[in-house]
Amino acid sequence: MKLRRAVWLMLCLIGLVLASGTVFAQSAKKLFLFNWSQYMDPAIIKAFEKKYDVEVVRSFYDSNPQLFAKLRSGGASQYDVIFPSNYYVPRLIKTNLIQPLNHDEIPNLDNLKSRFRDPPYDPQDRYSVPYQWGTTGIAYNADDLANVPKSWSILFDRGVNPDNPFALIPDGQVTVAAACAYLGIGWRCKGEKSWKKAAQLLIKTKTRSNFNGFVSGTPILQQLARGNADAGMTFNGDYMFYKKRNPEAFSDIEYFIPKEGGELWVDAMAIPVNAPHPKLAHKFINFILKAKVGAQLSNWNAYATPNEISQPMLKKSLQKPPITPTQNQMKRLRFTPSLKGENLHMFQQLWTDIKSR
Repeated sequence: MKLRRAVWLMLCLIGLVLASGTVFAQSAKKLFLFNWSQYMDPAIIKAFEKKYDVEVVRSFYDSNPQLFAKLRSGGASQYDVIFPSNYYVPRLIKTNLIQPLNHDEIPNLDNLKSRFRDPPYDPQDRYSVPYQWGTTGIAYNADDLANVPKSWSILFDRGVNPDNPFALIPDGQVTVAAACAYLGIGWRCKGEKSWKKAAQLLIKTKTRSNFNGFVSGTPILQQLARGNADAGMTFNGDYMFYKKRNPEAFSDIEYFIPKEGGELWVDAMAIPVNAPHPKLAHKFINFILKAKVGAQLSNWNAYATPNEISQPMLKKSLQKPPITPTQNQMKRLRFTPSLKGENLHMFQQLWTDIKSR
């Protein structure tokens, strides 16, 4: 009997040890972020880790298509918070890759500017929360390409730029929209007829000897700084971020919104459908929406904030071009449209054809 009791007590102790180990493993949480590079002040991450006693693990992508592909291949159960652009949010909703938000857990939603609430790409903010906003335009070497027009012609007109190396963004919708804008169709071009005209221009552009390929917005800035390219599509905040940190390398590099029009975009925060820590993800989103954190974020990465309460704490340089567009510039900016169904399928086939030529 004593032996049985001793064995029983030992088994109970082992069970308690195992149980306590399980509790400890569950409490030692991590938050997994999948974000654009150079898009989050490390000090904000440290502050969140300290406040909630967690570890934040970050991974990075450089285009919306890359984010989408990763989520479809299992990433929807690997990450807690992602940062898609506005026109990709409906696609993520349609493919069941993100989950509805619990607004009761995000009280700081009230800090957002009214024009960023209830957006057309996500009515009632059901699945996403605005993170930062900006523009897509052209960065170029003003010394090597002196006196060129502030136009998409730097990329699409051999007569304007016969020799200087340039690149286009690998995001199909953005690049096709730029071609449409140059052709006079407008940034929000839709339909087979408009897309085919843009495709003909892009295929022709690819054959030019000074075409450097499809390069994302951040890497093209690095190529410009090294002198490996003289023009390319990029984002206003990335341009300011690198210019401030390396003014000598960027002394001749300028950014502009083409006269034919450019992209206005909003990057959002969303929670993948099978996120490992959804409650912690809600806490993180709410944390980013705090007034001081929103200002700190924009002051670090040089993008505009959708946070109304953060405005008085922003650097003066963020409250004017190229970060905050003028009223005239805003008239030339458009959101990239969301595609679905047959239109999306048709566009994907067209973009595949463009890249393969």
